[in-house]
Amino acid sequence: MLQEKEYSMDLIYLDYNCFQRRFDDTSQIKIQLEALACEEIFLRAEIEQIQLAWSFMHEDETLLCPFPNRMNVAFILSTLCKIRIGPDDKIYECALEYQRKSRITPKDALHLASANFIGADYFLSCDNRLLNQAKRLELEIVISNPVDYIRLEDI
Repeated sequence: MLQEKEYSMDLIYLDYNCFQRRFDDTSQIKIQLEALACEEIFLRAEIEQIQLAWSFMHEDETLLCPFPNRMNVAFILSTLCKIRIGPDDKIYECALEYQRKSRITPKDALHLASANFIGADYFLSCDNRLLNQAKRLELEIVISNPVDYIRLEDI
């Protein structure tokens, strides 16, 4: 984890699904709201109200994306992420611990460990299963859905 935070704005680590939410089936209200919340978060990053992080896991998932348009959009959105996270032994160790404690998938554990490594204030995901598993880990990061983040920040 970073020793001191050099900023006063929220540092947010988005699960990869937040970068792709705009492409999901918006016939469901939940997905519409999440897509709008994710867009709002990217807008806030663009005007520098918040900071976003991009990790080696985001990079890997983007490179594995079979849809060129989705891949391009993810890489464009990545330019809004001012904090970059490369692979680190501490991230891998932390991820293994999360997997043992919560039976979380390796990919999700690496995302959470990356967020923890940089001392993120928030870890946001549209994956309810992941959110529930991550909350059981009792991390010092606020684990939330993007809609809930926007709702709480606008109060």
